[in-house]
Amino acid sequence: MQAGSSNGTWLRAYLIAYVLFLYLPIAIIPLFSFNNSVQAAFPLSGFTLEWYGSLWGNENLHRAFKTSLIVGFSAAFLATAIGVTVGYMEVAGGKRISQAISGLCRLPILIPGVIVGIALLILVNLAGLGPSRTAIILGHTLVALPTAVVIMRGRFASLPRSFSEVAMDLGAHEWTTFRRIVLPLAAPAIASSFMLSFLTSFDEFIVAFFLSGTEPTLPLFVWGQLRFPKQLPSVMALGTCILVASIIIATAAELIRRRGASGELPVTTPRPLPIS
Repeated sequence: MQAGSSNGTWLRAYLIAYVLFLYLPIAIIPLFSFNNSVQAAFPLSGFTLEWYGSLWGNENLHRAFKTSLIVGFSAAFLATAIGVTVGYMEVAGGKRISQAISGLCRLPILIPGVIVGIALLILVNLAGLGPSRTAIILGHTLVALPTAVVIMRGRFASLPRSFSEVAMDLGAHEWTTFRRIVLPLAAPAIASSFMLSFLTSFDEFIVAFFLSGTEPTLPLFVWGQLRFPKQLPSVMALGTCILVASIIIATAAELIRRRGASGELPVTTPRPLPIS
C-alpha cells in the first residue's frame, strides 16, 4: 500500500509540474496585458485597459485580421471538403489506393513546417502565383488537411453500414444515399472539422511566413510588432484575445463532435427516397 501511495504521489507531483510548465507562461500573457506598464515584470504597477483600447485604432492590425479571416475560412472550407471526400472514400471504398491517398493527406502533420514552407514557396513560384493571399490559402489548406481527414474518417467509420445498405436496397443511388443519409449523420463532425481547420489556419505562422506577400496574416503581424519593445503590451493584449477565441472555438468544436458521436444531436428524418 505504501509503495502504491508513493507512486501516486509522485505521479500527481509530475502532473502538476507538467501543467505548470506548459500553461503558466500562457497564463502570464493575460496577466501582463492588464498591467499599467510597458515593462513585463513583477511587481505589477497597476490595472489598465489601455492596451486593449489601442487595438481598435490600429489599421494594420485590422488588415491583418481581415486577411486571417479570409484565409482561415477559405482554407477551412477546402480542407473540410477534401477531408469529407477522402474520409468517405477510405471508409466506403476500402481499397489500397484509397488508403494510400488518405495516408498522403495525413502526411503533412509529420513534416517539419519549415520544409513544408520552403517546398510550397518553390511550388507557388513555379506556378506563377508567387507569395500572395492565394498561396497562403493553398498552404494552409495543406496544413489543416490532416485534421479534417482524421475527424471525418473517424466519423464515417463509426456510422453503421446498415444505414447505407438499407437505403441502397430500397433503390437509392449511392450519391443519394451519401447526400440524404451519410452527410446528415456526419454533419456534427463536418462542423467540428471546419472549426478546427479554421483554428489551425488562423494560428499558423511558419507556412504563412514563407508564402505571405504584401498581405500578412495576424500571426505575422504579431511577430513584426515584437521588434518594438513599446508595442509589447498591445501584443500581449492581442495575444489574450486570440487565446480566448481559440479556446472558445476549440471547446465548441469538441462539444459538437462529442454530441454528434454520442447521437445526442437530432437528425432530421429524410423524406422517402426515390426509387430508380
